[in-house]
Amino acid sequence: MSAELQEGDKVLLIDHKKRRYLIELRAGSAFHSHAGILDHDVLIGRPEGCTVRTTRGLRLLAFRPTLADFVLKMPRGAQVIYPKDHGPILSFADIGPGCRVLESGVGSGALSMALLRGGADVVGYEVREDFAARAAKNVESFLGAEVLDRYRVELRDCYEGIDEVDLDAVVLDLPEPWRVVAAAADALRPGGRLVAYTPSVPQVMALREELDRGPFALAGTFEHLQRGWYVEGQAVRPDHRMVAHTGFLTHARRVAPSGGESEPAG
Repeated sequence: MSAELQEGDKVLLIDHKKRRYLIELRAGSAFHSHAGILDHDVLIGRPEGCTVRTTRGLRLLAFRPTLADFVLKMPRGAQVIYPKDHGPILSFADIGPGCRVLESGVGSGALSMALLRGGADVVGYEVREDFAARAAKNVESFLGAEVLDRYRVELRDCYEGIDEVDLDAVVLDLPEPWRVVAAAADALRPGGRLVAYTPSVPQVMALREELDRGPFALAGTFEHLQRGWYVEGQAVRPDHRMVAHTGFLTHARRVAPSGGESEPAG
């Protein structure tokens, strides 16, 4: 990627109060805010990380957005899984280049982007056409059209079954993920991973009960809490506010069919 900002780049503008504004650079266009006007042409050709001034003389810092930045600012139709949960999901689903993943409940595409950025080939099941369209548009907008070769969204209900086979991972963001456990078991290869995001305790209980009945092992559930720290000279303390509970993450591994058990030696 070029060190210089180019037309078509997405740029995050940050003011002195750390307010963030996401724009897409277009020659001849301008960004308008309470801070004044900034012509896009001022940024085109400048190095990423530069500081520019608006017509009111206020300073703005300019960076290309990270995935986490984009997820928090992108257009959305459904609530998204936030960046703090993306890392644990990718870790427990063991996402890497070439992984074949089913994602059900794609929403606005936030987790899809994280899976694709990790190198996975993703099939998404989504029941709402407007959500599916928004997800595909957000994915293309941030990752580029070439990534669509590894991303397919189908308008269908995961509760009615899964057509994919020999999957490496199934990732669920559904109100009733326990209804998908049997279909996920059939779709996953032995050793494959199931990861489900659920906001409430009753959802976790129902899911874990179903996993205990099915061909899964090593089930676990946790939540990830994010607390920042205030650092100003000698004043160092936890922030007064934190990103606390967003959802529980439950993960499990698909065991081999019973016929795969070996006989005792000797």
